[in-house]
Amino acid sequence: MARTGFIAMKTDEQPTGLITSDLQDLKLAAKKFANDVIKLGGIGIGATFFQWVACVAAIYLLVLERTNWKTDMLTQLLIPYIYFSLPDIIFNTLRGDVGKWIAFVAVVVRLFFPKHFPEWLEMPTALILLLVVTPHLFAHSLRVHWGWIGVAICLGIACYLLQEHIRKSGGFRNSFTQSKGVSNTVGILLLMVYPVWSLLLWIL
Repeated sequence: MARTGFIAMKTDEQPTGLITSDLQDLKLAAKKFANDVIKLGGIGIGATFFQWVACVAAIYLLVLERTNWKTDMLTQLLIPYIYFSLPDIIFNTLRGDVGKWIAFVAVVVRLFFPKHFPEWLEMPTALILLLVVTPHLFAHSLRVHWGWIGVAICLGIACYLLQEHIRKSGGFRNSFTQSKGVSNTVGILLLMVYPVWSLLLWIL
């Protein structure tokens, strides 16, 4: 009888031990999941922040191109860079009626009042037209389903502009020492932060 009671006691305690062990496993799994969510959320917020920085930097470089950045580099590449790096709220706004009205006014002025159409507005107008006329399937696919393609294009453009700028400046050191080269160099380096960070997000 004593032996039977001992066996019954072990049988009664075993489910409790298993439940405690399962609860500990669930607790560890939940903790790990929460840490991963926080980590990915931080990376996502960082990507959004760098996206704004990259877009502002590209616009800044476009302004410089019309002032003191007089080179034969393909600064037109900044247009597709801005296209792919525009934050969603601005991208969707410009693809709507707002962008259509801007494009309509720009085309009318360019056609019928060419003398009143400033040269520095040509590339911004091209950007607006590109945003408005891009088919939804193409724009949605490259920014949502295949977003890494747009990010890779941005990285390629940034690398090209950087190496061209360094070559025109006579070396990496000169690109930081010349009075007109520092602002350009910093702007181009800022272009690289967003695509690099976003590719890391895709890899993770």
